[in-house]
Amino acid sequence: MEAYNQRSISAQASHRRDILKDSALGLVSTRSFPAMVGTADTMLKTAGVHLIGYEKIGSGHCTAVVRGGIADVRLAVESGVQVAEQIGQLVSSLVIPRPYPNLEVVLPINSRLSALAEDSNYNRLSNQAIGLVETRGFPALVGAADAMLKAADVQLAAYEKIGAGLCTAIIRGSVANVAVAVEAGMNEAERIGELNAVMVIPRPLEELEHTLPVASCWIEERQPLKLPVNIKEKVVETELLQLPDLTRLPLKITEE
Repeated sequence: MEAYNQRSISAQASHRRDILKDSALGLVSTRSFPAMVGTADTMLKTAGVHLIGYEKIGSGHCTAVVRGGIADVRLAVESGVQVAEQIGQLVSSLVIPRPYPNLEVVLPINSRLSALAEDSNYNRLSNQAIGLVETRGFPALVGAADAMLKAADVQLAAYEKIGAGLCTAIIRGSVANVAVAVEAGMNEAERIGELNAVMVIPRPLEELEHTLPVASCWIEERQPLKLPVNIKEKVVETELLQLPDLTRLPLKITEE
């Protein structure tokens, strides 16, 4: 039995090495959270890659990390770089073919995928457009969020901080409502303080959904189905009766 278990473990390790042999890691770093989310969305929609998650190291720098086949990762990173460059937020990019397992264990890369897979929470803002408005300074963020909520039928899902005074309001709603709300948020942020970046994602993929922060008030756990119970007859409470003590009854013997 022990020999069988050792062979099974060895086979699993060999299978993992075969998978890693033709896989790669892709990283694209930007100077804003909306730019990173937009970059991640583009990479997911361009090639067959998986979004492992984000890494924020402060000073406004944040990185989207994807995993997949070498060719897919190269194509995804190239598309992500183009998006980040178009909005002037690209910092750097990297493709690592066949990363060593030690690299994945130490850095927060591989563990993110399993952590995201275990998150079974359901939020009712899924499958709606995403709007992100990033400001430098919290008052500008609050003012932009208030303006967006008043301008269109959207919901404030969460906000994100990445250092250097940068914070992002994340709203959800229909594509039209999100577009109107983001424009209103931009104007208010510029009036109060400094607007750093904006992004509208019309149709986010499920993997992108799982990596975005969602306020606890919008997280819903699946509850068991409660069926109504219809009782037609009135239930009458019964009175408990005390049985007689049979040991005190006279014993009657009958003769045959």
